Amino acid sequence: MFCITETVTPSRTGVNGKLKLVGALNMMQDCSEMWVESEPQYKDYFIANHISQLLASRQVDVLRVPSIGEKLTITTSIFGCKGLQGYRNTTMRDEWGIPCYVTWSMGVFVSYDTGRMVKLPSFVTESIQYDPQYEMEYLERKIVVPNIEFLEYNPIKVCRDDIDYNQHMNNTQYVRIASCELLPEDFIIKRLRIEYKIAAKYKEVLHPRKIITPDGKIIILLVNEKNQNYVIMEFSDKI
Repeated sequence: MFCITETVTPSRTGVNGKLKLVGALNMMQDCSEMWVESEPQYKDYFIANHISQLLASRQVDVLRVPSIGEKLTITTSIFGCKGLQGYRNTTMRDEWGIPCYVTWSMGVFVSYDTGRMVKLPSFVTESIQYDPQYEMEYLERKIVVPNIEFLEYNPIKVCRDDIDYNQHMNNTQYVRIASCELLPEDFIIKRLRIEYKIAAKYKEVLHPRKIITPDGKIIILLVNEKNQNYVIMEFSDKI
């Protein structure tokens, strides 16, 4: 398990003084990325073999949204690794140790040289410290998109500021677009599921689509000009 501490600063809050969802995701992503520093054999193998770990799916349960000034503890832990894929929990707790956000995610290992998924050797996967799986409801990582009417929005061009060290759009930027611009202002996010499909690159154009399901969930698709999904996001107002 790897741990960092954070504070809810003004730049991370919205008009209500509460932590923005994208701010929370950035904190948890930072913890997940920094975890590699606690696993030297894993880190050295990735550097030597030009491998990166890319997020494929994520589920986020929002239990309580912290306010400005609160001190937070974020932890990330690995509960499984199958060679091609790794599974982790990342949680955010308040000063009293009460969970605010609980998540699980699946990542894949990809070669920088070929762009293809690669399997880690057993001596690397066996070197990782594993922790018990966090007790939460684990939904399917695949999001089923109903074949019903959708709303379309103006296209969005990927900017330089959206690009991270993997040379594509950072995964939290998709959520920023959806949660800040496409959801109703009064929609209270309690659960988010994300399925990452194609990594968007600089200057590519995202075409947003929104579907409201019969049970009140909101599915947001960001697609390319060939009608292929960059990402599928499902927002729920209940857990």
